[in-house]
Amino acid sequence: MEKLYHIQLDDSHGAKYAILPGDPGRVEKIASNLKNARFLGQNREYTTWIGEIEEEPVLVMSTGMGGPSTAIGVEELFITGVTNFIRVGTCGGMHIDVKGGDLVIATGAIRMEGTSKEYVPIEFPAVANLDLTNALVNAAKDKQYSYHAGVVQCKDSFYGQHSPERIPAGYELMQKWDAWIKANCLASEMESATLFIVSQILGARSACILNTIWNQERAKKGLDDPHSHDTSRAIEVTIEAIRQLILQK
Repeated sequence: MEKLYHIQLDDSHGAKYAILPGDPGRVEKIASNLKNARFLGQNREYTTWIGEIEEEPVLVMSTGMGGPSTAIGVEELFITGVTNFIRVGTCGGMHIDVKGGDLVIATGAIRMEGTSKEYVPIEFPAVANLDLTNALVNAAKDKQYSYHAGVVQCKDSFYGQHSPERIPAGYELMQKWDAWIKANCLASEMESATLFIVSQILGARSACILNTIWNQERAKKGLDDPHSHDTSRAIEVTIEAIRQLILQK
């Protein structure tokens, strides 16, 4: 097949699994955990490496920030033969128990972004695949890392979250943020809902694991609010989860 327009990949890679960070700068770091890792290509926000886990090819491809580029990346990877997607990203904590450095494994996502609405009506839930999610939970347990599993909020506006008072629609953003807090939402990020919905529509499997950078709700209450930009634990858990899934075949 010809290389696809946006990701500039064809089906010659042979991979069924793809690890999806948002940041292109994180791709090589993740790929360094794979056997025989090598650079595969780069176009726009899509930087791709390939390596092996248990002798099976695994892609690592960045998706950029937000839903539209995530949707395009997943759609085109699926065309090339990928059927399992795990997002490795970052988030801001919302639930008071979620601290910087904790892992958040998203079981579902609040669809407060726009991309998924162009796939299926808003009443349809954005839910992670159970097998992939359980593999992430089991790997986090095996490594004895602090983690939380549950619902996350997926948004389009980063600054709408952090300075809603200056946004004309801020009244709505603040009211809904309060609703998600009351509903025990764990964390906020920008890609999970799109990933879950697009995968569902395609008949693929997807999951999401996030490193918590900080928690503004803890800061508001004067609680300890450690900051952590280190995604190493989320990467380790993802690699181990894929290993378990491959060995179970």
